Amino acid sequence: MRKLWKRLLAVTTAAAMLLGMGWINFPDKVQAAERSYEGDLVVIHTNDIHGHFNTVEGEQLGISAVVGLKHYYEAKGANVLLLDAGDFSQGTTLVSYFDGGSSVLFMNAAGYNAASLGNHEFDFGFEELQLMASLADFPILDANVLDKNTGEPYFEDHQIFTFDNLKVGVFGLDTAEAQTKASPKNVRDIQILDGAELYACAQEQVDALKAQGCDYIICLGHLGVDDESIGRRSLDVVANTKGIDLFIDGHSHTEINGGIQINDTTITSTGSYLANIGVAVYDTETQTLSTSLVSAADYKGGYDAVVDGFVKAHQDIVETAYSGLFATAAVDLNGEREPGVRTEETNLGDFAADAYLYAAQQYMGDTITVDGAIQNGGGVRASIPAGPITMNTLYTVFPFGNSISVVKVTGAQLLEALEASCSAAPSALGGFPQVSGIRFTIDTAVPYVNGMQYPDSTYYAPAVPGSRVTIETVGGRAFDPADSYYIAVNNFMADGGDTYYVFTQAEEVIDTGVIDAEGLISYVDSLGGVIGQAYALPKGNITIK
Repeated sequence: MRKLWKRLLAVTTAAAMLLGMGWINFPDKVQAAERSYEGDLVVIHTNDIHGHFNTVEGEQLGISAVVGLKHYYEAKGANVLLLDAGDFSQGTTLVSYFDGGSSVLFMNAAGYNAASLGNHEFDFGFEELQLMASLADFPILDANVLDKNTGEPYFEDHQIFTFDNLKVGVFGLDTAEAQTKASPKNVRDIQILDGAELYACAQEQVDALKAQGCDYIICLGHLGVDDESIGRRSLDVVANTKGIDLFIDGHSHTEINGGIQINDTTITSTGSYLANIGVAVYDTETQTLSTSLVSAADYKGGYDAVVDGFVKAHQDIVETAYSGLFATAAVDLNGEREPGVRTEETNLGDFAADAYLYAAQQYMGDTITVDGAIQNGGGVRASIPAGPITMNTLYTVFPFGNSISVVKVTGAQLLEALEASCSAAPSALGGFPQVSGIRFTIDTAVPYVNGMQYPDSTYYAPAVPGSRVTIETVGGRAFDPADSYYIAVNNFMADGGDTYYVFTQAEEVIDTGVIDAEGLISYVDSLGGVIGQAYALPKGNITIK
């Protein structure tokens, strides 16, 4: 909390000077039909920005293009709403350096009208999230995120926007997967409605908004369309409710250009990282809706130079802080989502797990032998190209600031953890294990059968541990389910994050206090500062059949 305030204060003066100058570089040409939008509702929407607020020409539109697009439609007479469907505050050092707080300042500058939370808004801790919400000039909407003590929405549930000819109701939903995709300790004070309760909550919101005279209903849902989320996807909510006109989705990073139509509801989503901006136009005269994505590759509109400067003021502070060299990579390191760290063993996954093992063993000294290490694939956020690696890149790829822990588990518990974390294979799952000191095989031809649902989780224990996963060796010796093993993990996993609930049942948990990035630095130092040819290919720790 103190770090966030201190770092935000460092840019307060620059922010006031920049934003006091007013908007400039007003766009006169945008990739849109040249017509009047007088009285129409235009919803400009984003999702899964993940800290990518800066502009990268041809790849990333940035928040200044969002502002340019907003002003364009306002000048054409439209009733404009600017909305976000969550996961805006984590993913790059531009936001993680400020514990997510800078993301809200950027969104304030852009003039957002409302946003829902994503699972990553909980990453910095609940106190920090509350601070972020207090900094926002726009409401945080999440009808299904409840205070455990009162049963009431922890944030606002909906907001009504009244125009001359239209009354628009907007409500928000967040995925119950936040219970385990964020650190469990960060969400212990809330309940997130799921399944049938989620559908009922959505219907209650629609009914309440209609009762208040809303002509048009929008849901901001950080739910996604991935198979891993069946039962809580936007598709499921829409199929089980009536009255949502437009569903702005997030979470699965899916580009839905032109929308998915289910009954009378249109679902749309931009993908991620501001590679696209969503535009939904509701023609109030014909009462028809059209949705489209404006891509970075094709965008012909304007950018707001003042907002660009505001973002750059923050970026300069981050780059100065992280300007040092972390290491040199002799090879490209694969940190892609899929195929990548969430589906298979990769060389970057091996490097991270090796670093965990090294740092944990250095901490333990001669007192305990650490047998192996696991890095969850979702904790690796990007690839690293060959060449010099800056500290900025290090903290971009490993942004969470987790500490390295050592759990003492039985072989049976380790097998359960690996079986659960490989449950989606060959499909992607954030819990997929990148390992060191452990060799195992996944047989994807054998279906994963759910056992009991883990407490406060959307994941299930394996009904038959060992049916899909076979462990060959741990710490260089043959695996025995009755043996005990010391395994290095991050504290997110030790707390039961992702699919790793069984680690909360460990006989012993030792928190080294070593932050994961610091462990990576100490390991690189032991390698002479070079990630070399030993990491040219994955090491063969995982066999997938």
